[in-house]
Amino acid sequence: QVQLVESGGGLVQAGGSLRLSCVASGFTFSNYATSWYRQAPGKERELVAAITGPSGNTNYADSVKGRFTISKDNVKNTVYLQMNRLKPEDTAVYYCNSASMILGYDYWGQGTQVTVSS
Repeated sequence: QVQLVESGGGLVQAGGSLRLSCVASGFTFSNYATSWYRQAPGKERELVAAITGPSGNTNYADSVKGRFTISKDNVKNTVYLQMNRLKPEDTAVYYCNSASMILGYDYWGQGTQVTVSS
């Protein structure tokens, strides 16, 4: 059974930093693309950052470019989201996701709350 478990969320002042972690069991991140999404109250879930499988290429939403960094540790089977210079508008529940339409899977974690105070 596949499980993705996020951690690292919390309350931080604007300008601060947090690092989110997503640990997988029953699944190997190194082979597949993984993404971080977020959903703020009353808003749709949006893609924040993604990292591909073997090559580790990354993509970011314009709103977080230059502030957030996605990375992975294949030994620990963990994907990270380093968030710097946080803003109140970054407040949301952050979700880890790995999905493939071709291979027919779509795995989500339970989410971790990030709250940035002004």
